[in-house]
Amino acid sequence: MLTRARGLAVRLEPLYRIRFTYPEEWGVELEGGWQQHLFLAEGRCEGEITGRFRGANFPLRRTQDGPFCPDFRAAIETDDGTTIYVECHGYGRAYPPGRRQIVGSVLHLSDSERYRRLNDVMCVCVGEVRAAENPDAGPDLVLDVAELVWEPIAD
Repeated sequence: MLTRARGLAVRLEPLYRIRFTYPEEWGVELEGGWQQHLFLAEGRCEGEITGRFRGANFPLRRTQDGPFCPDFRAAIETDDGTTIYVECHGYGRAYPPGRRQIVGSVLHLSDSERYRRLNDVMCVCVGEVRAAENPDAGPDLVLDVAELVWEPIAD
């Protein structure tokens, strides 16, 4: 996908989709209605990077019904035996109900020759926090991660 605005070219290359849940979570109420949470994530990546996804999210939420700011650290254990670290920050929006929006930036680190190029790549993500069909279960989360590709600036 290529977007142009006033001479600026931005291209996004899809990398992978993560599907995960939070099987464990904790939270504390703070002054002014703020909340601090800790969620342990378990899931799977599919796409250019495929493998097991595990991590922790330490988001700060402004109010019970307000947006949250993810502070996500995770590891992908790829199907080809590599570890890739993932860091994600952004916004989790409180709307729409049942499919709340997520937007953010994603960084990667790996010592594998196959994935080392990602060590200096900026990625972006969009996703959803989907209400679980089972009311006793936590939400299902889906994130699409794409590489933000540098393009020359037009004169």
